[in-house]
Amino acid sequence: MATEVTTTAGARRGSSFLRIAIALQTLTIFLQAVSAGLLLTSSYGETLHSAGARVMYGASMLYVLAAVPAWRPGGGSPRPVLHASGFLALASAQVVLGIAHVPSVHFPLGVLMFGLSVLALARR
Repeated sequence: MATEVTTTAGARRGSSFLRIAIALQTLTIFLQAVSAGLLLTSSYGETLHSAGARVMYGASMLYVLAAVPAWRPGGGSPRPVLHASGFLALASAQVVLGIAHVPSVHFPLGVLMFGLSVLALARR
């Protein structure tokens, strides 16, 4: 009986860590949209957007790291890990497109990423 309680508590901890990671990711993507607006209107916008890109990428990696414990303790579906890995791939593409200055794909991909992140947050 004690084993079941421990597994349930561990699953809850992993799930709450996953929720926090998704919320952080969603917030950083929103802040990237704000800094993109500043990029167009101010001299310091490029610096903020560049720094924000690093933070957003780190938040995407944290999402992957948070998805693993949420999946493993209960032996549940690997779906959270697959979603997090897919999001990390999108974030990687976003960084490459931003460095290459391809706004025709970079901007819509950012909007898609924000929508997917909000959706993932709503599901948790």
